Amino acid sequence: MQNYEIILVDGNGTSTLDLLSDSSLNKDIIKISSNKGRANQMNAGAEISTSEILLFLHADTLLPNKACDLITEALKDKDAGAFDLSFDSNNIFLKTIAKVASWRSRITKLPYGDQAIFIKKDVFHTLNGYENLPLMEDVNLMQKLKKYNYKIQILPQCVITSARKWEKSGIVYTTVRNWILISLYYCGVHPSKLAKYYK
Repeated sequence: MQNYEIILVDGNGTSTLDLLSDSSLNKDIIKISSNKGRANQMNAGAEISTSEILLFLHADTLLPNKACDLITEALKDKDAGAFDLSFDSNNIFLKTIAKVASWRSRITKLPYGDQAIFIKKDVFHTLNGYENLPLMEDVNLMQKLKKYNYKIQILPQCVITSARKWEKSGIVYTTVRNWILISLYYCGVHPSKLAKYYK
């Protein structure tokens, strides 16, 4: 018996939705469109969800085996969480970046969106969901969770995130850019000013 729902939210008209066929594999997927922006898309999906648990999965990220069971177990005594990070690449630098990101998340309890953030729905709505930011909406949500003393769990199982964007832009460039942007964000620079340097 299916005890979960899959909601696909397209923030770019219906271009992504149009790629899905009407095959039996996709018939149970709930497909909606929203205003542009990752925060808008995730909030739109959360709004129509009937589940007590929300999982925000980026389109280029794969979950580990038995992810739903792992999440359900984690949220028995926690309020939110994410997985460790890995990339679909054997590049030693990307493997190192993933390891460092996972360690950082465990220490700071501030996972990023590509680590498949999950959260209890009532907690998500208590915090008013994702703030409508062009960047750092995932970090902002985690900061709010920590501010109000909600419990965050980083699971040791890894999601697999596409390395395509890293390889296309350059691994060193992307790493340095991300470090600079997150550092400026922590120093108080608003994400709207940072977003133009992200792409």
